[in-house]
Amino acid sequence: MRKGEQTRIHIIMKSAELFNQKGYAATTMQDIMDATGLTKGGLYRSFPSKDDIAIEAFKYAGEVLWRHFSAAMENCQTATEKIVAMCDVYSDTVHNPPMKGGCPFLNTAVESDHSFPVLRDYALAAHGQMLALIQGVLQQGVAAREFRSDMDTEATASFIFSSIEGGIMTSRLTRDNKHVRYTTRQIEQWLEILKST
Repeated sequence: MRKGEQTRIHIIMKSAELFNQKGYAATTMQDIMDATGLTKGGLYRSFPSKDDIAIEAFKYAGEVLWRHFSAAMENCQTATEKIVAMCDVYSDTVHNPPMKGGCPFLNTAVESDHSFPVLRDYALAAHGQMLALIQGVLQQGVAAREFRSDMDTEATASFIFSSIEGGIMTSRLTRDNKHVRYTTRQIEQWLEILKST
């Protein structure tokens, strides 16, 4: 890998953590310079603006999450096990989240809603991908007769994703992982109700 590409990846990785912890608006170019050890000129040789860094950092954060979810589901046999394993990625969201600062989907969705419309579009696309992943797992469960054939997989996927994001937010706010555990347990119980008889 060429030095320029290595520098670019270094900036993206360090900035992803910064943005996820401090937020886009509060993170300055000086913060990025301090985190990366680069000069302003060094940053601008790789990226024309902070907006461009933020977009690439968000994409990188999404890739990190996808790797965690894929690894969590790898050895699961049933759809329920896969969904619970995805939730468990955030079981210690207070002390050991998949990325410092919590869930980049949640953080970016909230911050970019009005202040950064371009990044909001990326967050919206990531939201759609997550819903599609969860819905796909549920559809596999329906096809395997694990769940009832009349399950509304779209609505259930939305419920699961919205619930776990709410649990993450509450756990991080209170600094208590019990809220993520409660949410995961309720999701698991809901899926039991939807099991095929």
